Amino acid sequence: MDTFIARQPIFDRQLGVYGYELLFRSGLKDYFDHADPDQASSRVIADSLFLPHLDALSRGRLVFIPVTREGLVQEWIGILRPESTVIQIVEAVEPDDEVLEACRAFRSKGYRLALDDFTRGSRWEPWVDLVDILKVDVLCSTLRDRAALAQCFRGRPQVLLAEKVETQESYRESHGQGYGLFQGYFFARPSAVPGRDIAGARVHYLQLLREIHKAGLDFAAIAEIVEREVGLSYKLLRYLNSAFFGWRGPVSSIRHALMLLGEREIKTWASVVVMASMAADKPDELVTQALLRGRLCEQLAPAVGLADRSSDLFLLGAFSLIDAMLDFPLESILAQIPIAEDVKAALLGEPGQLRDVLEVVLAYDACNLQVMSEHASKLGLDESILPGQYLEALRWCDKEGDLNAGVHAA
Repeated sequence: MDTFIARQPIFDRQLGVYGYELLFRSGLKDYFDHADPDQASSRVIADSLFLPHLDALSRGRLVFIPVTREGLVQEWIGILRPESTVIQIVEAVEPDDEVLEACRAFRSKGYRLALDDFTRGSRWEPWVDLVDILKVDVLCSTLRDRAALAQCFRGRPQVLLAEKVETQESYRESHGQGYGLFQGYFFARPSAVPGRDIAGARVHYLQLLREIHKAGLDFAAIAEIVEREVGLSYKLLRYLNSAFFGWRGPVSSIRHALMLLGEREIKTWASVVVMASMAADKPDELVTQALLRGRLCEQLAPAVGLADRSSDLFLLGAFSLIDAMLDFPLESILAQIPIAEDVKAALLGEPGQLRDVLEVVLAYDACNLQVMSEHASKLGLDESILPGQYLEALRWCDKEGDLNAGVHAA
């Protein structure tokens, strides 16, 4: 597959994942040279290139597919299931008779329709009664305009979606105005409170992180930390008995359980569970995003000549969101965890090989092909492997979902 495909979550008012917008690019040259880059989505759909991977991309949620005029009138989107597809009409599409008729036909088949970059005005009137979701760009509208839209559509069937919500403040404003859906990276931003300490339970989890990343694993010390936290003990034994690990024999103690896992699995298990526990009051998608970054960084290790540091690269990606999990400055958190100095430096933005790996992962996830290509070039990384690696990382995250199940309930 030479098409770059990524996804961005869309949240409901309870910060559950309502669906994912799928982002498509057909390569760096196409991205810059094509007169209408959004037509990449239509070509991908028409060729059915991504259908075998749709489950990994959607995780059973709705998928928002950006569609141009060509995609609407030629009905390429019609190969996707209506119960799981939202047809997102891009801003450039004009509501002429042919387009409106195509939209009515899709509605009659059960598809949901979303209109991108909606504002008030006569140009939009033909669309309003046809669509289910109106996407409002937070960065290109004023607070007053968004409030007016919310008032105008209060009580109407259309749902307002605030997109490009990049800060917690912007999310709170849109939520307070009555918007029903939210898209952007606000959920991955910390809400640091000056002078506040890390809460006691989270300090305990940081102790476990410190222990597993010391040189030479001390099973007794790790077992003592796990035994002090009943929830961790439960999650460890549950993991051993999960389909992912598959152990069915008797386990005599927590230390025995840890030894059965082995050093590599202990580090992975502890990192995943600790992050999920520390982010217990955050959207689940925050942990998923951290694991995705970690796994993708880890998978790229051999391709950039760092196969012996795959564990460090996993931490690099996963810890890139630890400040959002703890709502605490990244520098202060890293000062309490004995990870490699170059990993810390990369997390703090210092240039170098590790930072380039992280930048590739961040840029791919945002479908920013120019930035991705710049850092891939520094690494000597073949960009064509990235779509496959991204999908593989998504599938791994789904498997880890079994490990995380019950974190909030335990």
